[in-house]
Amino acid sequence: MRIVCIGGGPAGLYFGLLMKLRNPAHEVSVIERNRPYDTFGWGVVFSDQTLENLRAADGPSAEMILDAFNHWDDIDVHFGGRTIRSSGHGFCGIGRKRLLNILQARCEALGVKLVFETNVTNDDDYDADLIIACDGANSPIRQKYAATYRPDIDTRDCRFVWLGTHKLFDAFTFAFEKTEWGWFQAHAYRFDEDTSTFIVEAPERVWRAAGLDEMSKEDGIAFCERLFAKYLDGHALMSNAAHLRGSAQWIRFPRVVNQEWVHYKPRGKDGTTPVVLMGDAAHTAHFSIGSGTKLALEDAIALADSIDAHPNDLHAALTHYTQTRSVDVLRIQNAARNSTEWFEHVDRYASFEPEQFAYSLLTRSQRISHENLRERDPRYVRSFEQWLAEKAGEQRVLDDAHSIPPMFTPFSVRDVTLKNRVVVSPMAQYSAIDGTVGDYHLTHLGARAMGGAGLVMTEMTCVSPQARITPGCPGMYSAEHLHAWRRIVEFVHLMSDAKIGMQLGHAGAKASTRVAWEGIDQPLPDGNWPIVSASPQQYLTGVSQWSSAATCDELREIEAQFVRATELANEAGFDWLELHCAHGYLLSSFISPLTNHRTDEYGGSLENRLRYPLEVFEAIRHVWPQGKPISVRISAHDWVEGGTTPDDAVEIARAFKAAGADMIDVSSGQVSKAEKPVYGRMFQTPFADRVRNEAGISTIAVGAISEADHVNSIIAAGRADLCAIARPHLANPAWTLTEAAKIGYFDVTWPKQYKAAKGQLERNFERERATQPAGASR
Repeated sequence: MRIVCIGGGPAGLYFGLLMKLRNPAHEVSVIERNRPYDTFGWGVVFSDQTLENLRAADGPSAEMILDAFNHWDDIDVHFGGRTIRSSGHGFCGIGRKRLLNILQARCEALGVKLVFETNVTNDDDYDADLIIACDGANSPIRQKYAATYRPDIDTRDCRFVWLGTHKLFDAFTFAFEKTEWGWFQAHAYRFDEDTSTFIVEAPERVWRAAGLDEMSKEDGIAFCERLFAKYLDGHALMSNAAHLRGSAQWIRFPRVVNQEWVHYKPRGKDGTTPVVLMGDAAHTAHFSIGSGTKLALEDAIALADSIDAHPNDLHAALTHYTQTRSVDVLRIQNAARNSTEWFEHVDRYASFEPEQFAYSLLTRSQRISHENLRERDPRYVRSFEQWLAEKAGEQRVLDDAHSIPPMFTPFSVRDVTLKNRVVVSPMAQYSAIDGTVGDYHLTHLGARAMGGAGLVMTEMTCVSPQARITPGCPGMYSAEHLHAWRRIVEFVHLMSDAKIGMQLGHAGAKASTRVAWEGIDQPLPDGNWPIVSASPQQYLTGVSQWSSAATCDELREIEAQFVRATELANEAGFDWLELHCAHGYLLSSFISPLTNHRTDEYGGSLENRLRYPLEVFEAIRHVWPQGKPISVRISAHDWVEGGTTPDDAVEIARAFKAAGADMIDVSSGQVSKAEKPVYGRMFQTPFADRVRNEAGISTIAVGAISEADHVNSIIAAGRADLCAIARPHLANPAWTLTEAAKIGYFDVTWPKQYKAAKGQLERNFERERATQPAGASR
């Protein structure tokens, strides 16, 4: 084939040499706008895993790159006058110029044609069978065919400047300095025998407040030298961007995502030439996870492999490339987004002590979890766990070789102490009769209390017959309900050391429907009862029963029903109360602008939309014992344009905190069927993180939390205080005890009737861990 690579960065050079290596008959040209052996930038970072990929793709260039690398295992976090070091991370740094020089030399040795000082804005100048557009994040070729590629470019908030210094750092270094204008941070690492990269970053508002937008380039560099002087040891900071003037050296990172990566342009009468995006033209990943160059080189490997796998069908090869590669890239970009947002909001975590701040930084992308860290540096994780346990008031002391995992530390609120951080999430069971719970609920909740969780929550328990979602939903509005619930509470307290909480709610517009297995959200075939919500609505358009707007008299009556249910819950002996203000139910319908169109004092602004839910909360808080906590479940994101946003969630949480709430149970969605949630592992945890660390209130994280590693990571990083486990605890009532055995933590209490099984389960998992790589077990 005749192949033209537009752009002589890592993607174009590496793809060119790989194609020439695999078939010398290919005619490969790489067109670069810079001069020969010239480039901008300082050092780039690879992980050890990326180096293995390079070795497999082209041994000679990999060896030259390895010879030029500076390798380190340590990460240093400087914060609050302390330095926290973690080891075992396996990174390598190399000068960008040196890397490109190696790839250029390898291309020349293999016969790739290198064309320099040529700025390509029109690919029509080249007659080729395959054109690779690897011309950077601001790709003119991508812009030319934007209708095909459909790029989405998100310019991030922080300003950063890429500098160098002759101070040689012996670890990948993160340094944080608070100024009168806000937080600045530096990312620094050595990349050759006498130079380190030194990136300085700050949110746009902080950067402008410090006056950097009006400083000359020289003054801006001098500002950074003064700010980070204690890390530079007298060394200067240097810029190699001679072409930039003034504040132009400070840039904002563009997150580039393309819907398509291949454009087929006409060629001759019947043919086409594919124009394929690669590297930063196709996608970008924030420098804070060091994956930009990695992605570019692995793009080249993946495309070369796809062409090898489909030697006679280029279209099939490109389809394979985009389908397989886009999945890997999206995973990295999601991690990079998490990392980017962490650095954009350092002030969110500034109240953390240095130990937890460093842990939060190390796990910011969610690519590195608690057990990943343990494999890398068991000493660091053990020390951190001991510190965290002491902060949690843990009285137990294990031997020097063991520590208490974060999920098994206690948590106290008001007069209630939970033995661990696991909550059995409220999960509708639709098995009550006329609102009365029975043997099923005793078995269901009792088994999970005996299964090791610190707190077991009832499903949403309704405050009146009309408040029920379905005829099978439980209630707390009669003496019969009180007696039935008291029986369950007493069993939990007698047979376990778990606490038990009741979630109270009113279904609103989602009431009067069938039980889930007969058609979730479908109206009853007969016997429907009148339903109310903030405003008239039909949850399923053309299907659901219409609700009416609750009148002021009805709102007062419903408030009184919540109060009566709260009093009954206390009589039944519940330890905890939760008010359900999420998922489109009655109180949620007041909060969301999608469902609240009222023009009275309960509609309009967020403050007004919160008024009725807060009135209900204050009324139940007044009658609920002061020594017992109340949490509030909210939908932090409606996932619909014009709905509640995570920004709103912080304000909602602040309002409930001011009213006396102890925790926010942070969920999302289920307010509108138009929702488009973005699912994934722990996908709702970032909402709990924001609420906890911006509103300053304890939170419960929910959603796709399925293993101890998730819980440990969330609690240790300060993203939430408790984790609610739903489906995994449905599948396994003893999920908490099982996960303890799985990670090798044996200091947990089992029901005395089950103790014979404890040792066997622990031994089984111990044998499994023995077959894992060294460092992977406790």
